[in-house]
Amino acid sequence: MGLEDVTCAGRERMSAIGRPTWLLAALAALAEVPFAEWPLSPDEGGFLLVASQWHPGPSLYGHYWVDRPPVLVTLFDLADHLGGATGLRLIGTGVVVSSVLLTSVLTGLVARRRALTPTLVAAIFISTPLFGTEVDGELLSVPFVLLGMVCLARACRAAPLAAAWAACAGIAGMAAALVKQNVVDVFVVAAVLLGVTAASSGSRRALVLAAGVAAGATGFLDLALAMAEIRGTEPSMLWDALVVFRAHAASVIQASATSSTSNRMVTLLVAAVLSGGPLVVVVLVLGLRGPVRVASATGEVVTDRLVPDLRLPALAVLAWELTAVAGGGSYWLHYLVGLVPGMVLLAVAAAQRGTRLRRSTGSAVAFALTSCLTALVVVASAAPPNAADLAVASYLRSHGSPGDSVVVGFGHPNIVYESGLHSPYEQLWSLPVRVRDSSLSELTRVLRGRRAPTWVVVSGPSLATWGVDATTAQRVLDADYRRATSVGPYVVWHRTTAASQVPGR
Repeated sequence: MGLEDVTCAGRERMSAIGRPTWLLAALAALAEVPFAEWPLSPDEGGFLLVASQWHPGPSLYGHYWVDRPPVLVTLFDLADHLGGATGLRLIGTGVVVSSVLLTSVLTGLVARRRALTPTLVAAIFISTPLFGTEVDGELLSVPFVLLGMVCLARACRAAPLAAAWAACAGIAGMAAALVKQNVVDVFVVAAVLLGVTAASSGSRRALVLAAGVAAGATGFLDLALAMAEIRGTEPSMLWDALVVFRAHAASVIQASATSSTSNRMVTLLVAAVLSGGPLVVVVLVLGLRGPVRVASATGEVVTDRLVPDLRLPALAVLAWELTAVAGGGSYWLHYLVGLVPGMVLLAVAAAQRGTRLRRSTGSAVAFALTSCLTALVVVASAAPPNAADLAVASYLRSHGSPGDSVVVGFGHPNIVYESGLHSPYEQLWSLPVRVRDSSLSELTRVLRGRRAPTWVVVSGPSLATWGVDATTAQRVLDADYRRATSVGPYVVWHRTTAASQVPGR
């Protein structure tokens, strides 16, 4: 088979997304419908709140601080302009569909065109409620990672345009990292592929690919940083939030976290096992032996030296993703979504070997599909989470006045967003409070200051929680606020008239 045939075959694979793939994409989108009207999760509401007011201000993103990159906030800004919660769920559905389609494209480029296992893996694990139901950084980064993998595959196959495709891969990889800072999957795959390319095709070709990836990644990073700085977010502030803060947060979690963190870790492990993910991974790994076999332009199964062998890249990126999940510290279910690209690439690498362990693979995927469908029925039938958060927000809307503000202690910024109020306290999430304001001195200044919140919502009887010293702040809360009501686990405090009339406050 000549180079022209290879190129033609590649074009056909790139453009041919068959009906089964479209059906799987539609079913994956349909799996999002039961959760479209669910209340916003704390992360969803918090990111929408941050994005809705992102402008030059006293904190990292306007008036608020969060340890997330600017492209994530930009996507939530888009969602806010599309209607808030509705826009966010539409974007989430688009992410699910595009991820399934990109998996099909990747499979067609480097494996047998009719191999559906990778697309099934993508559709199942990006849709299962066992991996969480919220639209978060892990989910939003998946299509960027898969797009980067597609571009890397094209770069390995298209000699005249290798540098251009590699640059596109660098752009996609950096976009993923600027959605969630630990999602560097594309660069892990690129590094392994470059090593393989240098060994098989010479260092010159590897250098061309490396230069393309570096140029694309650097160019997109510069653009993203420039756009963020226009909106008041400086690069040095981002470095502190995305790198320095994470190191401090890990030590705080290790030193002070309660049993709830370890309980979430157990829940995450159980969810992973019930999803069938580990079983699918084991079977796919067992099917990685043998040479790469792909379909030619005529449909004949042949060996193609221009097709990259994805075994080592798949194992490397999956190892990195597992490390990222373990290192996340808080063990929320949506961490598991970060494993989807690695599982997809592993499935593609197995599909490059043809029919090896077909029955075992089919059984494992069938178990995962059954688990996904069962979880969809069970979770969709259950009471929506965060109902108490929505009830508190509704109380604040009905009892508040124009110009009122609220502080939630601690976390659950979705309450602030749903209430329509603003918060004078820059920390919206609990972990930044524990790392950056563990003595609550900043919160105390806010409670005593001219911009003291009208309302304070506390989860539990007091501000005391692990990792903070709430002594002084609680004293101010008791002196200047009265208990207005209780909603579920929350106590709502209202600022007294006497406190608001004290000179200098």
